[in-house]
Amino acid sequence: MDHRSEVREFLSTRRARLTPDQAGLPAFGGNRRVAGLRREEVALLAGVSVDYYTRLERGDLSGVSDGVLEALARGLQLDDAETAHLFDLARTANRSPVARKPRQRTEAIRPSVRRLLDAITEAPALIRSNHFDYMAANLLGRALYAPVFEDPAPNSARFAFLDPAAREFYLDWDRVTQELVATMRSEAGRNPFDKRLTDLVGELSTRSDRFRTLWAAHNVRYHRSGVKKIHHPVVGDLELTYEAFDLPADPGLSLSTYTAEPGSPSADALTLLASWAASGELPSLRPESAPADS
Repeated sequence: MDHRSEVREFLSTRRARLTPDQAGLPAFGGNRRVAGLRREEVALLAGVSVDYYTRLERGDLSGVSDGVLEALARGLQLDDAETAHLFDLARTANRSPVARKPRQRTEAIRPSVRRLLDAITEAPALIRSNHFDYMAANLLGRALYAPVFEDPAPNSARFAFLDPAAREFYLDWDRVTQELVATMRSEAGRNPFDKRLTDLVGELSTRSDRFRTLWAAHNVRYHRSGVKKIHHPVVGDLELTYEAFDLPADPGLSLSTYTAEPGSPSADALTLLASWAASGELPSLRPESAPADS
């Protein structure tokens, strides 16, 4: 990925989505050629010269101070994930060539982490890598994501964009894919020289129109908590709240758990799913459906 292009597209797309009214600025001139803010308006909001901001938006973040980055974030009304992404882009721009190599990531599951997974018996739990591979799961987690785990190398991104089963499995497939790409963008900003991640982005960009469109939007987000609506081929529809936790001792790995509202149909479905998983009956669950990316 070209770093200057990443910076340019990120700043220009943030500028384009913000109107003068939203930024608290008067909209001078009735014939505006841009839908969002002009460069001079962003410069005004950030307290820098137009020439300096133009340099930044052309992709040159070298030497930019934290104060300027913070002012840009306020002016463009960036959320926490977007602000962190901006700082990650600046950190990459100021990194020496010698330091431009992937950070070491842990992708081996330690025995104590496996014991932790197995100890979680009433909620699905999975461990995912920063390459979006599912590295491990407890019994209920594997049962919940059974269509994904039919692949010998389960990967959440490849499943969502390339597997025909994904549209039926995710009841909110549009939102899931948007959030997934935004999470991948954040990860790419934190570790832009990770070849495996870059290769994954390249593969999905080549094979999925949906991914390519979402990637071009340059949206970013944290993967921390949210709601997943799933149609499970055995127990039907579930609405589950997920919580994601980084594993500090295992860089690059995160633990996600899924729970249902007590007394809800989804809670009953989870109980049924646990019984099905305990029975050991694991037939092929791949439905016949349209391609995921059509």
